[in-house]
Amino acid sequence: MFNFGPRSLFLYLNTYFDVPKSSENTVMLEAVISLIILLLIFGLGIWLFRPHNGFFWRWQRTRKMTRRILREDALKHLHRCERYGRKPSIESVAGALQISGDRATSLLSELQAAGFVSVEGDDFDLTPEGHSYALHVIRAHRLWERYLADETGYAREGWHEQAEQAEHYLSPEATEELAAELGYPTHDPHGDPIPTAAGDMVPHGGKPLTEANLHQPVRIVHLEDEPETVYAQLVAEGLNPGMEARLLEISSTRIRFWANGDEHILAPVVAASISIVPIPEPIPEAKPDYERLSDLHLGEHGEVMAISQSSRGTERRRFLDLGILPGTVITAEIASPGGDPTAYRIRDALIALRKEQAAMIRIRKLSADVG
Repeated sequence: MFNFGPRSLFLYLNTYFDVPKSSENTVMLEAVISLIILLLIFGLGIWLFRPHNGFFWRWQRTRKMTRRILREDALKHLHRCERYGRKPSIESVAGALQISGDRATSLLSELQAAGFVSVEGDDFDLTPEGHSYALHVIRAHRLWERYLADETGYAREGWHEQAEQAEHYLSPEATEELAAELGYPTHDPHGDPIPTAAGDMVPHGGKPLTEANLHQPVRIVHLEDEPETVYAQLVAEGLNPGMEARLLEISSTRIRFWANGDEHILAPVVAASISIVPIPEPIPEAKPDYERLSDLHLGEHGEVMAISQSSRGTERRRFLDLGILPGTVITAEIASPGGDPTAYRIRDALIALRKEQAAMIRIRKLSADVG
């Protein structure tokens, strides 16, 4: 085996390239090789240990951050178990965090040593300090989801995943600044209560849609965003907290209900992820007294009644900037050759809107002589 070193490397190169064997050449070649090796070692040292940005320090920070994320996710899991009256275990922690049982055991031992978890036999409970820490992470998560919903055009299917990452990087100070910027909201866009800085929460007070009485007017107050597959079905149905609904049929195989002007049919396990509260005012089962802007034919006029709750973030702000407000009269004037988009006259300006955009604007049709 080749023994790497200046002298042995010199002998190898000397033989390979048939360098003339003079003492002057020998000394020079050995000096050049030694210098190259020193420069390589120096460069490697800089790459590994450069202050703040060296590979070693980046690895250390990543390692510490990964451990912190695991600790915070474990605290969230214990808080969730506490909230729903479930008994946490090493196996449930390992499953929730997708780690081995041995690592889950080590993680719980760390949390116990830090004073965040109390352990008695097989029972794991959050201490007051652990409960406060878990609420901070939950507060950061739900505020970030509220931010994504109200201030960005990010697709609602990705809110939870984005917040799962952001929650670990928002300091208490940054979280408070975000809460102030959003006006201290009490619930996230799914209807989950947002803890205050003091740890207080305003529960939504709902019960599963599957427990509602038939034909009872109700309001959706919460959509469970886990598991993702169930939440994706609720999103596909166009459901949102704040919508009014009425249960039409319940069986062991399906739940049929009216909401947002449409009939919906869901499996009971999916419908159970919808929380509702009863409301006193009746909800008409017939077609609502408004129509969609997309229903206007060319030359027809409509008065804006509202913008659908499905329109959020930058899209909703664009509608408002265009003057699409309650009371505004809109006229359908020009259709593209393919039928979509359509140009609408809004406050003396022609604005092209796609069919799915126009469908989010609720209107009341006006008589033909209004314009």
